[in-house]
Amino acid sequence: MPRETATGTHLQIGQVAARTELSIKTIRHYDEAGLVTPSARSAGGFRLYTDADIARLLVIRRMKPLGFTLAEMKQLLDSLDTLDNPTATAEERARATEFVSICRAEAEDSCERLRRQLAYAEEFTGLLTARGAADAEHP
Repeated sequence: MPRETATGTHLQIGQVAARTELSIKTIRHYDEAGLVTPSARSAGGFRLYTDADIARLLVIRRMKPLGFTLAEMKQLLDSLDTLDNPTATAEERARATEFVSICRAEAEDSCERLRRQLAYAEEFTGLLTARGAADAEHP
């Protein structure tokens, strides 16, 4: 059950895992790697997460199958934070914008590679389906 605090609603790690479709172990790993630090801790020391923390986890979840490293994920999250920060300098914003652009290009390349792999997998599945149907007709 979500916890109400003075700063809003916080979710425990199990609830976050269910929402993000990430394992608790993976979420803890991302915390240890400095990618997503829980916004609060309960009196018992349990990690508590906000909607903003969940949004960061979802960015990571989207990057992982595209082959981004943990360091690239951290740099992208930092860049997105910079772009969301109204007090960021023009130089900081320019660096952040450049890195976001690099990540977008890498993501597009990875998506194209995954589309090709999916097409191969679908061709293979079709081959096996046709073979199974042919074998069923001629036992």
